[in-house]
Amino acid sequence: MKKVLYVPLDDRPVNLDDVITLGKSAGIHVITPPRSDIRNRLDSQKSTSGTTLLGTSSPSYGNTANIRQFILNHAASADGFIISTDMLAYGGLIGSRRLRTSGGGTYPDFDPVTTNLLDVIRTVKQSYPSKPIFVMDTVMRLATTTFAGGLTFDAYTESRSFMQQPRLVRTDFNDILTGYNLSPTSSEYGNTDQFNKDQYYNARQHKFKSNYYILDQLAKQGYIDFLAVGVDDANTQGVQINEIRFIENFINQSLGGSGGQNPDRAVILPDADGLGHSLMARMANQLYRGGAKPSYSVQYYGPHGSTITSPYEYMNVHQNIQSHVDIIGGQNVTDSPTLEILAITAASEVSNAVSRIVANSTNRVLTIVIDFVGSGPADSTVTEALLDCQHSGSILGYSAWNTPGNKIGIALGMGQARYAFLVTETVPSALNAAVNAHGSLLFKRFLKDYYYKKIAIGEIRTYSREHSMYTNVSSIADQNMVLFNTTTDYSHMLVLLRDRMQTHTATLAAKDAFLIDRSGASYNIRQISGSSWFFSSYAAATLSYSNPNFIWGRAFEVTLSPIVTLQ
Repeated sequence: MKKVLYVPLDDRPVNLDDVITLGKSAGIHVITPPRSDIRNRLDSQKSTSGTTLLGTSSPSYGNTANIRQFILNHAASADGFIISTDMLAYGGLIGSRRLRTSGGGTYPDFDPVTTNLLDVIRTVKQSYPSKPIFVMDTVMRLATTTFAGGLTFDAYTESRSFMQQPRLVRTDFNDILTGYNLSPTSSEYGNTDQFNKDQYYNARQHKFKSNYYILDQLAKQGYIDFLAVGVDDANTQGVQINEIRFIENFINQSLGGSGGQNPDRAVILPDADGLGHSLMARMANQLYRGGAKPSYSVQYYGPHGSTITSPYEYMNVHQNIQSHVDIIGGQNVTDSPTLEILAITAASEVSNAVSRIVANSTNRVLTIVIDFVGSGPADSTVTEALLDCQHSGSILGYSAWNTPGNKIGIALGMGQARYAFLVTETVPSALNAAVNAHGSLLFKRFLKDYYYKKIAIGEIRTYSREHSMYTNVSSIADQNMVLFNTTTDYSHMLVLLRDRMQTHTATLAAKDAFLIDRSGASYNIRQISGSSWFFSSYAAATLSYSNPNFIWGRAFEVTLSPIVTLQ
């Protein structure tokens, strides 16, 4: 079994648990730091006056020194590395954007502590030059983090609006650092009420210096084999755009790119929480197939992706799909693909998409499905149609969760990782373990993206808000239920979550896509050997009652780990 050392963006399931399961679906043992060292949490303390919340404090970030040492301790036993620089240098995604009193010194010696942490990548590559090192970095998002470091939801709203305003175009690195507050006419933007604008710009300066250091001192020098830069919570204009264009120009001029991308060395695109999936898929393809690029085409069911741009992204959906194909190690084609992406962009077209799934299954065309109709969670019409199709249990990748970039990264990551394993593995025990992992992950995507994010979460949110201890946060109490609800009410919501997910697990298992405990059978692809395909049938699906949990104490993200077995 291949071993991959993986330092995640943070410890939310989408970045940790799901990527570990994704690795298992491709026969990869994923080595991660101790959970205590990558633990991220929102504020855990509060100050109050009667029924009024005065403030919050005390978030948790990862232990960067321990993570650095973990990488060194396990480097010899790993076949490859996937490293989040946000976790390595800042203790996680929310740590990388916390407000600062200083933006650091002059580049490249802007912060010896940070650069020493990042330089572990150089150390590992020098010691093990033949082992692939893939790195994920992020461009700091527009908004602050709600209820982390005392920042409120009002601060989130104001910061996102303020930082979304157009900025003066600047291309020089130092000019970008000093031009964050300049409008297109070179005038200064005014003051902010809910957050410290100067400390925000300091955080932005520090993060952008790290972005540049990773590009200039590590990727350019050959210490990173592939770099994926995700732009988190973006827009087509605002304080990020100069940074994005600078990175694109650097990729062109120093990393042999074109159009701001180099599929063999570095890609920048809108995504963050899908990067772990994408890079694990690229790693599987590298370890099993030597990096040979399978081909991908996309079929739209609804408006073409070039006409759709999310308010949280700066690329349109079609560009984002193509750039994700580059990250996972595939190549974009217009016809006769190895894997076909079905992008559902209108609920009215789902029946045609389902017909395509059936035809592809019959004709032995590998399929990935992405639901772009649902804005955040899955769309009901789309999901029910997919689950009513017996062939949906054999798709290689699926997602309907959150931003378009997240959906694409998760779904394509699932498909590419699975494909690399399917066409190379022959050992029966390995095939058994991997098909169970893939079945579990596919089942989870429907269970979470639809049954939790579309259905169960509404009941949780309503209860949390109706039972808030504090009148001034009652409308958003579900964003930190540990602090804003009583212990009794929190326990009630936890029981509610667990009861509902037991019911939904049983409902999902009985759908035609899985046909568990019903007559007939649905299948997952077990192995591909030349033109011969082999299948395993879905046999059981269980969810431990104690498993679902509000890992960050908020309704938005839950632990959910169903176990599916096939035979």
